[in-house]
Amino acid sequence: MSIAELQVYSVEEADVSGGVCVVRCVGGVARAGQVYAAGESRLGLRRIERNGSPVAFFAAGHVATVHLTGAVVALLTRGQVLTAVPPDGHALGELELWLATDPPLEDEPRPLELRALAVGRARDGRLPDGVRLRWGRVAVAATRRKAARAGEDALVAAAEEAAVRGYLLQQFGPGPGGDPAALCRDLLALIDLTPGAAADEARSWRDLPKARILHLRRIKNLLSWLALARPHLAPDDPLGTAVDAWTRVRPRLP
Repeated sequence: MSIAELQVYSVEEADVSGGVCVVRCVGGVARAGQVYAAGESRLGLRRIERNGSPVAFFAAGHVATVHLTGAVVALLTRGQVLTAVPPDGHALGELELWLATDPPLEDEPRPLELRALAVGRARDGRLPDGVRLRWGRVAVAATRRKAARAGEDALVAAAEEAAVRGYLLQQFGPGPGGDPAALCRDLLALIDLTPGAAADEARSWRDLPKARILHLRRIKNLLSWLALARPHLAPDDPLGTAVDAWTRVRPRLP
C-alpha cells in the first residue's frame, strides 16, 4: 500500500491548536488518526468530512475537508503536499511528546505497530543504553494502549507488559531497568488465587473447563516474570515470600 499524501487546496481556519483545510488525496488512503509531516513538523488528522458528513477515510483522487492538529496548520500553503508518517518515520522524542498527550487510541502510529517498533528498538544492542531504555518506556506505553484498544483480558495484557518490563530489568538492572518490587506487586495484584488454591486446582486440571485451564495458564505466564524479578528484591522484602510460594506452584500449573 502506498503512503498517503494530501495536497492542500486551502486553509479554511487555523489557530495555535490546529485548523481546518480542504485537501485532495494524491496518494494512498488518508485515514482519521494518521500523522502527517510538513517539513520537520507533524500534523494529526483528527477528522475527515465529505459532502458535509464525517467519514473514516478517503482515497487518492478525492477531495475532503480535514481537521488537523498542530500550530503549523496556519502556515500551510496552497499546493503543499503532506505525507503520512509510518511508525518508523517518527523520531523517539516525537513519540515521547505525542504519548505524553494521551492521544486517542485510533491515532497513528497505532498501538500494535508502535509496540512492535519500540520493542525492536529497545532490543537493538547497537543503540546506546539510554536510548534503548527510552524505547523500552515507549514500548510499555504502547503495550498499555494496545490492551485498552483491544479490550484484552487483564492477565494477557499484564503478561505482555511484564515481558517488556522484565526484559529491561534483566538487561539494565534495578533502577535504570525499573523497580522489581513494583513489577512483583503489580503482577501479584492481578492473580485472583492463593498459591494453595492454585495448587489444588492444578491436581486435576485436565478435568477443568477449558476457560479455567486457560486462566491457570495465563497465571503461569505471569509467574515467569515474578521469578525473574525475585533475585532483585531486598532480603527483608515480604514480597519475596509470596513470590517463592508461587514459584513452587508454577511447575504444577497447566
